Amino acid sequence: MKAFLVHNPGPLSTVQDAGRPGLRRYGIPPSGAMDQFSCQVANLLVGNAPHVPAIEITLAGFTIEALAPMLVAITGADLGMRVNDRPAALWASMSLRPGDIIQFTSAVMGSRSYLAMRGGVSAAEFLGSRSTFVKGNMGRPLNAREVIHTGAPTAKAPAQHRSLAPELRPAFSGAPAIHVIPGPQAEYFTARGMTTFIESVYRLSPQSDRQGLRTDGPAIEIAKGPDIISDPTPLGAIQVPADGKPIILHRDGQVTGGYAKIGVVASADLDKLGRLAPGDPMRFEMITPSDAAVLRARSRAQLNILTAALIAQ
Repeated sequence: MKAFLVHNPGPLSTVQDAGRPGLRRYGIPPSGAMDQFSCQVANLLVGNAPHVPAIEITLAGFTIEALAPMLVAITGADLGMRVNDRPAALWASMSLRPGDIIQFTSAVMGSRSYLAMRGGVSAAEFLGSRSTFVKGNMGRPLNAREVIHTGAPTAKAPAQHRSLAPELRPAFSGAPAIHVIPGPQAEYFTARGMTTFIESVYRLSPQSDRQGLRTDGPAIEIAKGPDIISDPTPLGAIQVPADGKPIILHRDGQVTGGYAKIGVVASADLDKLGRLAPGDPMRFEMITPSDAAVLRARSRAQLNILTAALIAQ
């Protein structure tokens, strides 16, 4: 069914879902929503399964027109979202009528919003996912005058509009602590370099994208290198090139690389990074693999509780 007409695609608007994990050995990154929590909650608010495709909107400018009656929800960053030129609530479902206009006017806090529609976004599937991976020619960004289609709902519609309580929403300001497992090339950095890494505040560089989050801040002193023989780069790997400024590989990040890696971001903290806007601060905190596993289990448990609570609304 025709759902929306794109008037302005903004700098980068793509279809994303939970991604395509497990394919790195074939040279394919997972892709998927940069902020999985926000994307999944948007789907739950309209009665979809958490991993149904939605639209990831980056910064400001995205403008669409409803072509049919539609139940939608928008979560994630505050990008100045307005409906028919009036402010509208984030983290809540709402009903649209044909001709309604949704516009994202300015990035107030954070960098990415997620638009879920009942039935999900209909898009081509590549290797089990509808996530867009531009550099891999798996899908493409949305274009002006493009018509967005929705799929068929697979569950009963919510009996009423749903919303997520403010205290359950993630933070989009402050300097989040990004938990990092050290290595695998920690020996490539001096003791002073490691101290710089964990005691400094870094800011997200405007040169960042879905592949790599570049940072601005104090240079990390390198003992040898920084080049290594190319080896695997897991999701969340933190490479340090010759200028000493960390680069964090995210959802579209390459699967091998030739820069020494000072650490790997705990999977539970990847969403925090996906929420940052250019200029936003962050700090790094070293933890053990066991600590990272605890964070991951806690994050999954919280989402399961949240899912049950939203379904009960």
